[in-house]
Amino acid sequence: MAGQQFQYDDSGNTFFYFLTSFVGLIVIPATYYLWPRDQNAEQIRLKNIRKVYGSCMWYRLRLSKPQPNIIPTVKKIVLLAGWALFLFLAYKVSKTDREYQEYNPYEVLNLDPGATVAEIKKQYRLLSLKFHPDKGGDEVMFMRIAKAYAALTDEESRKNWEEFGNPDGPQATSFGIALPAWIVDQKNSILVLLVYGLAFMVILPVVVGSWWYRSIRYSGDQILIRTTQIYTYFVYKTRNMDMKRLLMVLAGASEFDPQYNKDATSRPTDNVQIPQLIREIGSINLKKNEPPLTCPYSLKARVLLLSHLARMKIPETLEEDQQFMLKKCPALLQEMVNVICQLIIMARSREEREFRAPTLASLENCMKLSQMAVQGLQQFKSPLLQLPHIEEDNLRRVSNHKKYKIKTIQDLVSLKESDRHSLLHFLEDEKYEEVMAVLGSFPYVTMDIKSQVLDDEDSNNITVGSLVTVLVKLTRQTMAEVFEKEQSICAAEEQPAEDGQTEANKNRTKGGWQQKSKGPKKTAKSKKKKPLKKKPTPVPLPQSKQQKQKQANGVVGNEAAVKEDEEEVSDKGSDSEEEETNRDSQSEKDDGSDRDSDREQDEKQNKDDEAEWQELQQSIQRKERALLETKSKITHPVFSLYFPEEKQEWWWLYIADRKEQTLISMPYHVCTLKDTEEVELKFPAPGKPGNYQYTVFLRSDSYMGLDQIKPLKLEVHEAKPVPENHPQWDTAIEGDDDQEDSEGFEDSFEEEEEEEDDDD
Repeated sequence: MAGQQFQYDDSGNTFFYFLTSFVGLIVIPATYYLWPRDQNAEQIRLKNIRKVYGSCMWYRLRLSKPQPNIIPTVKKIVLLAGWALFLFLAYKVSKTDREYQEYNPYEVLNLDPGATVAEIKKQYRLLSLKFHPDKGGDEVMFMRIAKAYAALTDEESRKNWEEFGNPDGPQATSFGIALPAWIVDQKNSILVLLVYGLAFMVILPVVVGSWWYRSIRYSGDQILIRTTQIYTYFVYKTRNMDMKRLLMVLAGASEFDPQYNKDATSRPTDNVQIPQLIREIGSINLKKNEPPLTCPYSLKARVLLLSHLARMKIPETLEEDQQFMLKKCPALLQEMVNVICQLIIMARSREEREFRAPTLASLENCMKLSQMAVQGLQQFKSPLLQLPHIEEDNLRRVSNHKKYKIKTIQDLVSLKESDRHSLLHFLEDEKYEEVMAVLGSFPYVTMDIKSQVLDDEDSNNITVGSLVTVLVKLTRQTMAEVFEKEQSICAAEEQPAEDGQTEANKNRTKGGWQQKSKGPKKTAKSKKKKPLKKKPTPVPLPQSKQQKQKQANGVVGNEAAVKEDEEEVSDKGSDSEEEETNRDSQSEKDDGSDRDSDREQDEKQNKDDEAEWQELQQSIQRKERALLETKSKITHPVFSLYFPEEKQEWWWLYIADRKEQTLISMPYHVCTLKDTEEVELKFPAPGKPGNYQYTVFLRSDSYMGLDQIKPLKLEVHEAKPVPENHPQWDTAIEGDDDQEDSEGFEDSFEEEEEEEDDDD
């Protein structure tokens, strides 16, 4: 049996194959993911949105502090160097000779395949005379020629060549290792061991350990686990959090603590500047000792957040810290929303009365605080302050106007262009156009709601304890589109009204001659009516003539009476026949109408079944798309005058009972609403039948005063009784029935035979 041989690559050819494949596996995906995008595209995008977002802080910071060009340049240099190495290795591989070649004795003897034995012997003599060592020929070549001649003439050698590819028979299997031989050379053993030890015993454990230590400190949303624990403790401790308490808890996040986050900074000047801001704000309680909410880092974050909401000017040394803190606020508030929802779920799952769930007001205050942090406004400030060039002084002219009382963004949108321009007359033309451009970019979202019970025979019938699915279709438009639609509708309504007024004026001018002409027409119509036909009345005769008439008619009287009776009987018979025919026709009509109604009901039921089937297929497709598709969270930039970072427009969608102040379905964070989005909200139906009034809330995490509210009415019925018998539950098979019949027949036949035996 042939053995096995392992050998390193002395020539280095196979090592180049391995190195080329390894470099290609790294360079190709790295180029796809790490090649810098075109920076001109970002500049063009910023230029296009300058009219709307030019006054935003994040836009000014983006222009004043452009991203450094060193990192993209370094990336390009490294990737180009990798491609150069890959191309060099590929060229090197293409020029290397193949070490393994299939042995062919015909090629050695310079003969064509299928040559005869005579030709082989003749060619062997010629080549042996030429390459024989005694005559000064090449000894190696002579050995190859002799071996090829033996392979083609000797039967055993020819058989070995045909089976094993070698005249000498099976050879040892050799395996080449794609590493150069100098790696295993004894001279280089110490160096190789040092490199292996440094790579696998030092560098790899350090990299994996640092990654693991960092990953266990953060949650999936890149929030510190310690921050989540702090929020959970204080939310559970304070069941109903007002805005002031919520600000304290938000500022206690470990993201603002330099001990847990290296990006957070504390300066010696904070000991002087922070107390000055506290005195200016004047509503911070410093007596209560409640760590970590009263720690220096938490107090600093709270003061910076309050100064941002009041739109106060702060020292330049604190502006960078304030921007860092504001960038963290949306993610931290989303984490707080998640914590509140988890505590509500835990309270519902437990029957202990001591475990109290947070209130709905705490959840909604978190959402409102997110809007306030993005827009830089306090809780009860007017939403109109989100617009540029509208300050507190100008706001009084708008909100306290005698003719127009504008309180919200929608009130300003609903005005006509002329009224809006006259209301904002204190603005210059350029500023007014900017305000209108910003106002037109604000979102206007509509909701279409449909409640049903999926995976049920009657999906529209909501029973006690069933899982209700509320399908909400969100459609986003801009206020500019709403302007255009309302103006077109108003113009269309005004034009028919004007046409109606002109026609009325024409009728008035034409006046009474049209009304006078109507009278003769009516009389003409009345003349055309046919008079009713009256039966002729008989003329009375004298008494003498009446007596003669009676005597003459006396004989015929009986016959006439008999005839009259027969005629009455025949009339009655004909009337009864007519009644029977009418009854038959009426019954036929009733049968036809019943059939038509049955057909209509069947068609309606089929349509309902088709509609339910389509809805089921659509829900399945939505689930598949949600699992397979990964939508981008880049929706629309938010207009914010004082937020330091470009933020995308996101929403919260949930169902609540406003009367009981309870949360019905958990909030769904809508992060992919560009034009339309369909969201399914699921919750269990109430435990008692009746009518329930819920409310569907759509709250923005960035804009104030643009939340949408829509009522949701549910009619809950009693649950259907569990059927005891159902056709699908009958497990009896027809073959079993036949078998039972045959067994009964055999039993009766045996009984008859026993009776005959007894008679005998």
